[in-house]
Amino acid sequence: MSRSRLIFAGTALAASALLLSGCAPTPASGTGTDEIDAATATSVADFGGLEGLVEAAEAEGELNVIALPENWANYGKIISAFEEKYDITVNSADPDVSSAEEITAAKNLKGQDTAPDVFDLGTAVALESTDHFAPYQVETWDDIPAENKEETGLWVNDYTGLMSIGYNEDLVDVPSSLDDLLSAGYKGKIAVNGDPTQAGAAFAAVGFAAIQSGGSVDDFQPGIDFFAELNEAGNFLPLDPTPATIASGETAVVFDWSYNNLAEGKNVPSWKTVVLDGPAYGAYYNQAVNADAPNPAAARLWQEFIFSDEAQNLYLEAGAYPVRLAVMEEAGTVDEAASKSAGSAPDELLSPDTAQTDAANALLAEQWAALVG
Repeated sequence: MSRSRLIFAGTALAASALLLSGCAPTPASGTGTDEIDAATATSVADFGGLEGLVEAAEAEGELNVIALPENWANYGKIISAFEEKYDITVNSADPDVSSAEEITAAKNLKGQDTAPDVFDLGTAVALESTDHFAPYQVETWDDIPAENKEETGLWVNDYTGLMSIGYNEDLVDVPSSLDDLLSAGYKGKIAVNGDPTQAGAAFAAVGFAAIQSGGSVDDFQPGIDFFAELNEAGNFLPLDPTPATIASGETAVVFDWSYNNLAEGKNVPSWKTVVLDGPAYGAYYNQAVNADAPNPAAARLWQEFIFSDEAQNLYLEAGAYPVRLAVMEEAGTVDEAASKSAGSAPDELLSPDTAQTDAANALLAEQWAALVG
């Protein structure tokens, strides 16, 4: 669990996408043919169509993914569905590392056949790491709004959730506000999913606390102040939550994405999820192809699969809202049972754009360790 719908009104996650540019990908080994260099392919057209991409990817036979826990946004099922659909083995490494650690792994393993082929990253890390990405535009590219993708396909939003509070109803009372969490009944029981300077979920927890405490996506300071107060009260637990710590009750309260907290409730019956009244906080995660992917065709086929109806519906099944949901609803290809289970998005959902993310990152880098630890 720990690693570090639509286009909602007020959500401008990628508003500055067109200003970003990345380095050209470093050519890597192709598919074994003279006609196609998979490492420089920017769409299925470079393979002569999807069938050609599938052939090239299956010739590689493997795909390396990183930071994809099975219970995170339904990735267990998504990986299995990909393997069943194609003759490709998915090697899933370090499922519990943060977004920042994904990039570190790519640097450390560059040139090796165990390097990650693809990334699933929080926005803050994705925007800082475009030099590591290869541009690729999937067949469903036109379904994805401009504000949800970098114009060449260096990164593309894939799914979002709502920042929520998971809690064990056998151990604590249901919180109805952030102020409730400052009371003695929560002493030593509250955790966030990672370090907010490295992990997207933890970054979002601070943003959520900010907008719930009089701040905004322009001002994360009230969110940092809340966690500092929580720490001073002895209620903050500096421990990354895992399914084991949740099952044992060690982390009785966890700030995390709604799809993660809902997933834990399937394993721990007393684990419940609440999204507080008032403005909600959401943020998309981002798909990207490693420019130095050891399996460049499989990496691109993974992108095609992730943005297909099949995988987008699997996100929805877990309570994560896929980026193509509006188009799928209009086309009648959405899984209605999954949509009903996920529920409707709130009327007011906020998320920082590129400039706001950068400002919040700077503030967190300056204050988090000193005030919270």
